[in-house]
Amino acid sequence: MQSGQIGRGGPDLFDAVLFDRDGTLVHDVPFNGDPAKVRPMPGARPALDRLRAAGLRLGVVTNQSGIARGRFTADELRRVHARVAELLGPFDTWQVCPHDDGDGCACRKPAPGMVLAAARALGTTPARCVVVGDIGRDMTAAGAAGAAGILVPTPETSPREVASAPAVAGDLAGAVELILRRQRLMSGAQAAGARVGRPRRVLVARADSAGDVLVTGPAIRAVAAGADRVVMLCGPRGRAAAELLPGVDELIEWPLPWIDPAPGPVDRDELARLTARLAAARLDEAVLFTSFHQSPLPLALLLRMAGVTRIAAISDDYPGALLDVRHRVPHGIPEPERALSLAAAAGFALPPGDDGRLGLRAECLESPPPDEAVAEPGYVVVHPGTSVESRACPPARCEQIVEALAAAGHRVVVTGGPAERELSARVAGRAGVDLGGLTSLTGLAAVIARAGAMVVGNTGPAHLAAAVGTPVVSLFAPTVPFGQWGPYRVPWVRLGDAAAPCRHTRAASCPVPGHPCLSDVAPSSVVAAVRLIGQAAP
Repeated sequence: MQSGQIGRGGPDLFDAVLFDRDGTLVHDVPFNGDPAKVRPMPGARPALDRLRAAGLRLGVVTNQSGIARGRFTADELRRVHARVAELLGPFDTWQVCPHDDGDGCACRKPAPGMVLAAARALGTTPARCVVVGDIGRDMTAAGAAGAAGILVPTPETSPREVASAPAVAGDLAGAVELILRRQRLMSGAQAAGARVGRPRRVLVARADSAGDVLVTGPAIRAVAAGADRVVMLCGPRGRAAAELLPGVDELIEWPLPWIDPAPGPVDRDELARLTARLAAARLDEAVLFTSFHQSPLPLALLLRMAGVTRIAAISDDYPGALLDVRHRVPHGIPEPERALSLAAAAGFALPPGDDGRLGLRAECLESPPPDEAVAEPGYVVVHPGTSVESRACPPARCEQIVEALAAAGHRVVVTGGPAERELSARVAGRAGVDLGGLTSLTGLAAVIARAGAMVVGNTGPAHLAAAVGTPVVSLFAPTVPFGQWGPYRVPWVRLGDAAAPCRHTRAASCPVPGHPCLSDVAPSSVVAAVRLIGQAAP
């Protein structure tokens, strides 16, 4: 979905839940063609009934190569599925891949074909579906289609598959609870203080980097739908991204010493000037967006001093009189949903037709191409730079990725900021087109929007790709949780060692010699991932 085109949406995140069959809904009996051998997984029926009662449609997406191998017939498979439905209740769609791995079909997981077909059959989009399965193939198929994924491991599930999954639940009941909790956060949060009338001027604050600002975009649109004017407080690192967001009427740029990663000393006079500037904005209320490790309370104090009478924020710390709406969110929720849940708690909901994807102002994609190589869409963008050193794929490996993509017939464009020109030139080499330092953030968005896929680490341009609907091959260092910070609601494939020793350390510099999480990414796996997500590209 391109910027400026908000898709079919509703008050909930999801319309449908798609289940793997063997090892997820029923015990895995290899090549089972006998209905008498069907045994539901513990708690499966009540878990499914909870979803049905919540109005979610259910489907099954299952690899059944036994047909191709002659182990059972299509009629025997139908009888097995009739028994599954008898024991577990009705399903709204059954999607079956009868092929073997060597057939090269587009439906056998980890390919996304069955997820795409199920979404079509249910009249929705993959972004509004959750796939629940027990192995890595299920999660890859979900991501490559642009759906959410929840892994329910069994003893046969490998530790690497567990580490790589966007979300993990202990059993089917836990997976269902996670789905419904995410639904409730969007549509069921209640404000801790009633508002009288429509607010005229609302401050939204996100003072971090460009990527942090972009993932807050859906929540800001929700605030804009319920306010007359939205004033955004951002920091210098996020200003360019804030300028791209729909719903923002006015920007206040100010570095906040309790947010910036390399702050100077706290300056009393500077904070007094900020307080005066906030007072001059004549704000009716404020919604303060932060990451889980940040505190909104210093800014809330300044806003109280500036005369703002209603303030909402997520805070585990006791806020005293600083917050009117104190919201809490479980760990692991995707950052865009975390922000949206705060907006909902403050009384702001997305308007009808807005499905909560990241997005940019439509005019952002009107920048002329900076090079003839990007005049024709369909190329692959490789962005080797990152804002944090620990998340960067080594330049030598990025060079090899560009060469492999070019050898596979792709046109490859390498991008980078003004400070990354040497890096982008090295990575582009003779096989790619070097655009390093040639685009603003707006121009970069236009370049990415015309791409068929983007290869990028966990950094701002990955969220820019999600905001313009471009599929992402995510070279994701596991220093932060993928389910929280990975590409949101676009097709993706995650590469890299998710179980590396740096996992969830939040390290800014790689703490492990040799940078093992990304150094061993095979260029051939990137080529395969681009092919996989290309099946779901619009």
